[in-house]
Amino acid sequence: MTEMSKKKVLIVTYYWPPAGGPGVQRWLKFVKYLPEFGIEPVVYCPENPNYPIRDESLVHDIPKAITVLKQPINEPYGLASLFSKEKSKKISSGVIPKAKKQSFIEKAMLYVRGNFFIPDARKNWIQPSVKFLSSYIKEHQIETIITTGPPHSLHLIGLQLKAGLGVKWFADFRDPWTTIGYHKELKLTKASKAKHIDLEHKVLNAADDIIVTSNHTKNEFQTKTRQPISVITNGYDVHSISVKEKDEKFTLSHIGSLLSERNPVVLWKTLSELIQENESFSKAFKLQLIGVVSDDVIESIHQNGLQSHVDVVGYVSHDDALRFQMKSQLLLLIEIDSDDTKAIIPGKVFEYLISETPILAIGPRDSDVEQIIKSTNTGTYFNYHQKAELKTQLVSYFEAFQNNTLRVHAIGLQPYSRKALTQKLAQRILNT
Repeated sequence: MTEMSKKKVLIVTYYWPPAGGPGVQRWLKFVKYLPEFGIEPVVYCPENPNYPIRDESLVHDIPKAITVLKQPINEPYGLASLFSKEKSKKISSGVIPKAKKQSFIEKAMLYVRGNFFIPDARKNWIQPSVKFLSSYIKEHQIETIITTGPPHSLHLIGLQLKAGLGVKWFADFRDPWTTIGYHKELKLTKASKAKHIDLEHKVLNAADDIIVTSNHTKNEFQTKTRQPISVITNGYDVHSISVKEKDEKFTLSHIGSLLSERNPVVLWKTLSELIQENESFSKAFKLQLIGVVSDDVIESIHQNGLQSHVDVVGYVSHDDALRFQMKSQLLLLIEIDSDDTKAIIPGKVFEYLISETPILAIGPRDSDVEQIIKSTNTGTYFNYHQKAELKTQLVSYFEAFQNNTLRVHAIGLQPYSRKALTQKLAQRILNT
């Protein structure tokens, strides 16, 4: 297909390089491959965003031929940081302390965030964006737009552009809206909850097509709209990162944020028992945490006597995260033990799949993640009540490590490649 005949599609996203974290990866990779399937993406993103995590290395992944439009955004986090820069940054990155440990400032910030900024703190970008994009869409004869959230305020940009211009509109939900776990932490009033539900209803029923990242979210949304819904998960991309050999230690690594509620006490207790019971395990074991870790998780790890075995690395670049995955002996995947999180498939799952490193996952029963890990033969999955089974599996992994036989034999990964997923997306766009 020639350049002249490619279909132009406007993509409205908040997260774009140099933003770090998983939110930016999805559309960065779609944009990379869409031109191969007859679509010319045009990206619209904020000019001066307040990203809680930055990864400058991702800037090099932006295709050079892509048009990227930027407009200023007015966010409240700058004002909030005048009162507490550290607390503001933590909350904006999703690290919310447990209610009983929240300071007065944290409680006030969460209340204001939840009730004065609906649907989220980027709401002030809606009207300026609608004004700018309305002119751009008319001038460049764009017929299709895609909004991706969270932040879900971006879907309200799509809602107005759909109503005003009659464009085809795809609403991409990387996470659910009103059933996402952190909504319970925002101290929403009854009126605020009702407003969220109303906005969600309007978006789900006005969009021409809805894209979600998990089957659980699709099932939820099918009770709220009759609009077509497709599941297009996140995925993995090819890369040239390599490591010479695995760690000498029996390293269990978690890559990504460990929030206060994402705290597997059952695992910390199990590891503590193994360290006390098995001298060889105690000498070889290392827990490695790469990314933002809440104080509650650190405290829990220390309470179980693991402080001499843990290494908190902090946030690293995407390339370095891949190196940590490939060097580790085991990869840890944790999700909150809640029905709300059965639909959550962290973006790192798919990079875990191709790391040639076994995955040890703990989360709610019957989640989408459990199905993916089992169907690809890439690791083991436990719920929070399977302590004995978890301990047995850790012993088995450690024995395989000692015998130099700790391997993973993955199957059925190709459907999760970024290129295959982009082809699925492109077919959806071209056929709608």
